[in-house]
Amino acid sequence: MTISILSLHTYPVKSCGGITHARIGISQAGLDFDRQWVVVDRTGHFLTQRAHPRMALIQTELDDTALFLNAPEMPTLRVSLHPTNGGSQATPIRIWRSDTLGRDEGNTAAQWFNDFLGMECRLYRVHEQAQRRADPGRIRAWRERRPEHSEFPLDHEFGFADGFPFLVANQASLDDLNRRLANRDEPPVTMNRFRPNIVIQGLEAYEEDYVSSIRIGNITLALVKHCTRCPMPNVDPSTGEPGPEPMLTLSMYRRFEDGILFGVNAVASNAGAGAELSVGDLVEVDLDI
Repeated sequence: MTISILSLHTYPVKSCGGITHARIGISQAGLDFDRQWVVVDRTGHFLTQRAHPRMALIQTELDDTALFLNAPEMPTLRVSLHPTNGGSQATPIRIWRSDTLGRDEGNTAAQWFNDFLGMECRLYRVHEQAQRRADPGRIRAWRERRPEHSEFPLDHEFGFADGFPFLVANQASLDDLNRRLANRDEPPVTMNRFRPNIVIQGLEAYEEDYVSSIRIGNITLALVKHCTRCPMPNVDPSTGEPGPEPMLTLSMYRRFEDGILFGVNAVASNAGAGAELSVGDLVEVDLDI
């Protein structure tokens, strides 16, 4: 069966709602505007749906001028993509064990999040001086096992995603999970529970476990780390309410030494200026054998 891109997704504000695209720009830093903003509490700790599931109800939109945020019973918040107030001071931010820099988006944005989440917090955008990098050890290990990719770059700067600029998922794996949920009289779940950037179709269920890299036109994505899942997929994105599924079912057959796995983290090469991905693009797959 032909392998192709089924859907493309970005999440401009870390842990808030995503945007589905028919076509989107791509660079080594990720899909355009993916996880370029983060919400941080008064202690400097970043917020996610893991502890604040209401964040799932915050919907995001982008145009050429601004990021727009909407949430139940809240006015629309507009955050300019081109601020004129010169607020360029860099604030240290830590995402898990990785240090980076953010630019404060101001008091209006902070108050909007305070009101909706019921706590003191602020919105930051990736600062222009930030130099956060994907784990070069993972990339080096991947490259060393594949001599044909000896020139694959080790340096990949990206925004506020957990650890890598891309998450690739396989629709057949979700279909298999939903069959298992149905066998347990549980409702199906949608792929946005797992927050991928690139969803591919045409592979067998969990065949992505054995994919070394994928090529889409001139772009190569190195699949460098299987994605270990926290309980966040248990948050229903339509209600903001957590539950036991789908992680309970997934844990019954996808638990490995590293944890419960679904999807693969990736880094890209040859994603230069003007590069784009589109739904329907053909995908060439290299398997680990």
